[in-house]
Amino acid sequence: MSEHAITYVGLDVHKSSIAVALLPAGGGEPVEWQERNEIPAIHRLVRKLQREGGTEISCCYEAGPTGYALWRQLTALGVRCAVIAPSLIPVKPGARIKTDRRDARKLAELWRAGLLTEVQPPSESDEALRDLCRCRDDVRDDLLRARHRMSKFLLRRHCMFTGSKHHWGTRHMHWLEQLRFDDGASQATFDSYFLAIQQNGERMARLDARLAEFGAEEPYREPVAWLRCFRGIDTVTAVSLVAELHDFRRFRSARALMAYLGLVPSEHSSGESEKRGSITKAGNRHVRRLLVEAAWHNRHRPALSLPLRRRREGQPDRVLAIADRAQERLSRRWVRMSARGKPQPKIVVAAARELVGYLWATLAPEQAPLPA
Repeated sequence: MSEHAITYVGLDVHKSSIAVALLPAGGGEPVEWQERNEIPAIHRLVRKLQREGGTEISCCYEAGPTGYALWRQLTALGVRCAVIAPSLIPVKPGARIKTDRRDARKLAELWRAGLLTEVQPPSESDEALRDLCRCRDDVRDDLLRARHRMSKFLLRRHCMFTGSKHHWGTRHMHWLEQLRFDDGASQATFDSYFLAIQQNGERMARLDARLAEFGAEEPYREPVAWLRCFRGIDTVTAVSLVAELHDFRRFRSARALMAYLGLVPSEHSSGESEKRGSITKAGNRHVRRLLVEAAWHNRHRPALSLPLRRRREGQPDRVLAIADRAQERLSRRWVRMSARGKPQPKIVVAAARELVGYLWATLAPEQAPLPA
């Protein structure tokens, strides 16, 4: 069907309302109205779109806090819908008026012009697992804050743990259990902080166990097992990577995945001037943090620890070869950049960027050859 026969629709979606702008096929004045963001209203919206726009309708709305529920509802009702990356929507520098009606019309016009970038919505199971991974990440942050509060409280009272070099292990927790204060206010404060540490620790342990269970089920079992062959990537990290990215094959190349994760250098070049800066930090910050944490493990010389050897048992030779090559290359990169005096934060980001290439080659083998 000709592009001129397509009716383009922009939707500005909010918690309780949807602003609709319809550009009729073949031209004409836009049709604009507002609907409630409720299931009966969505059915009414689809009927009106089909009545006003004909058989070929193409809708779009920005990805945001309302999630992908509207996309699933419209798709189930037979309406083509796309979810748009908000950060890649063109912006007019001189525009000073912003309303829901204008935003909806802008989306429809840019969608018709082909200037918007789609994001691939996850399946409901992928989204549920991703939420579980982020829940675990939130609990980790809560545990870290609780430990910081406790350590600063103890520091103000000059209570120092000297039983070992590592805090929050078995010895440290046993020492905290035996700790007592003379005044009631300090004891009540200590008890509250210690209870928060115990509760968050137990919550994180339960979530880790649940993630391990889901990671052992289809369709996550194979990609999770393959990712666990890499140094610095165990069950929680592997499950989180699979849940957040949910299909490595949708990226045409390793460089596309690196750019999606914000691990490529920013650039501002004009004429004869070339200026490259720090990484863009665009895209998924959760995955970027996990990759940087995994890359830290490759600062040591290549080796196979006992846990890593156990994780690699029974895995394909192709995956093991990629994991070995990644470990060797990242270790060499770390040594070379350290010898040139590069700071460690810059080295670990470079290592994380190269690690992305090996992970992509593992889970999207038909797209391109192994990175050199």
